[in-house]
Amino acid sequence: MKKTTQNQAVKTRRKYDDVFKQQALQMMRLGQTVPAIAQALGMGEGVLYKWKQAARPAAQDQELEQLRSRLRQVENERDILKKALGIFSRQT
Repeated sequence: MKKTTQNQAVKTRRKYDDVFKQQALQMMRLGQTVPAIAQALGMGEGVLYKWKQAARPAAQDQELEQLRSRLRQVENERDILKKALGIFSRQT
């Protein structure tokens, strides 16, 4: 903290790079609590909760894209099996 001429404490904002943020988020994913991480890294819990909230939509978007891809694959497999069934049922 910086001190002003009137002996009032003024907080300064710290800048964190993306690598640091990702490491902190990884610690959360591994099961460590936010208070424990905040204490270990010497930072406020609120910052970690904001990072966690901001990372959530990105993770959901990635999962959604994976699910859509898997759905397309399963639908293609189903269509192939339908065609195969039609071909084999005509030959009898």
